[in-house]
Amino acid sequence: MAKYSIKELENLSGIKAHTIRIWEKRYNIIKPDRTDTNIRYYCDTELKRLLNIAILNRHGIKISNIAHLSDSELTDKVVSISSDPSDAENNIENMVVAMVEMNENRFEKILSRYIMHEGFENAVIKIIFPFFEKIGLLWQTGSINPAHEHFVSNLFRQKLMVAIDNLIVTDNINAKKFVLFLPEGEYHELGLLFYYYLVKKSGKLVYYLGSSVPYNDVVETGKMIKSDYFFTSITSSLNGTKAVDYLNKLSKEFPFQTIFITGLQVKEGLHNLPSNVRKISSPLDLNEFLKIN
Repeated sequence: MAKYSIKELENLSGIKAHTIRIWEKRYNIIKPDRTDTNIRYYCDTELKRLLNIAILNRHGIKISNIAHLSDSELTDKVVSISSDPSDAENNIENMVVAMVEMNENRFEKILSRYIMHEGFENAVIKIIFPFFEKIGLLWQTGSINPAHEHFVSNLFRQKLMVAIDNLIVTDNINAKKFVLFLPEGEYHELGLLFYYYLVKKSGKLVYYLGSSVPYNDVVETGKMIKSDYFFTSITSSLNGTKAVDYLNKLSKEFPFQTIFITGLQVKEGLHNLPSNVRKISSPLDLNEFLKIN
């Protein structure tokens, strides 16, 4: 059973911890358990209830009118107001609930409906990436069961692979060549798969090497195909100076190619990078580059 701190409930629901405590005392909306050392924690049942309360409250319903509702009444009320498929925040909150419930049917409906109305790229940028950012910290701290991670990751991966397969491979012999890969020890490739989609859609040739690729294999591939660009993501396998050392080494091997780097290490700040290494902070950054190159 997953256990959540009140701060984690705040991060997932958007409701301040102070407000949650007030609502607990005044309306008894959720009931925390306590460890042997008297530290309060919450389980999946409380998380799901609070997420549904957050959705209703965000739609203007007062907490005093929500507090008396049973769990089933809460769910029915949320379904009745969740009619706008383009409401990104509402969809993200419902996806978190579906993840906690391990409800594939609900998850699939949320995603498919948003994609149908807003398009695949917008779905990834506006709800899928923010969803992973919202729950990413919980995975790192072990608050969410690994089964939840595998469940949602595989659902997203299926969507990405179908979208990539539906794109036509360019027959332009002069098309620029991209090598996409994750360094050795890096396994979270969902983000890289979306960048694969963007690069392929732009009419470039893509050589996708996947996750945890040995350095020598990256170099050998780049030389063999005479790559124009490299694209990688560094999240956890290389920290700080190790990431910079890795990029310096790759830059010396390919001084005339551009090396794109994204991932958590970029957000936390990588400094003193070679001139041919370019940071990508979001898919929009890469899209802008692809439009003019």
